[in-house]
Amino acid sequence: MAKSKPVASPKASPAKAVEKKDLPPQEILYNKKLRHDFSIIDTWEAGLVLMGSEVKSLRAKDVQWGDAHARIEKGQAWLYGLHIGEYRQAGVWGHQPQQPRKMLLSRKELDRISGKLDAKGLTLIPERLLFRRGYAKVVICLCKGKTHEDKRGDLVKKAQTRDVEREMVRRSKRGD
Repeated sequence: MAKSKPVASPKASPAKAVEKKDLPPQEILYNKKLRHDFSIIDTWEAGLVLMGSEVKSLRAKDVQWGDAHARIEKGQAWLYGLHIGEYRQAGVWGHQPQQPRKMLLSRKELDRISGKLDAKGLTLIPERLLFRRGYAKVVICLCKGKTHEDKRGDLVKKAQTRDVEREMVRRSKRGD
């Protein structure tokens, strides 16, 4: 009777598990208007509590900012105004597209944010929506609105730096 060889277990190799940790976050949505309309004071990354149909819609990138903002109510952080489109295959078990969504932050972060929000003219606005290691995350920013003069000054600075860089490239090509 011949001896049988031991069968290798079907478990994944440890190298694949390490690769998943090292993957960069998959960005779903970026708020382009944020840096134009607001000056950012501080940022935090928070988890989102979502239903399965919401996650499927996020993976399909069926999401819009609209006038999304965050609030801290009764010691919990909530995200309002984020429109996640309905997932058609969910049927009647789907989600409401415009419902408030709970954000997951530590107690220490919540206390720090609520302390800073007491200052006049500050608000919480989401900057990025992403998947990190399979979990939906939102990057929220503590912001203060820019005035018309601030916006104009930023445009002038951007134009000046662009002109300086253009001149540097032109001089390096000429050999000066």
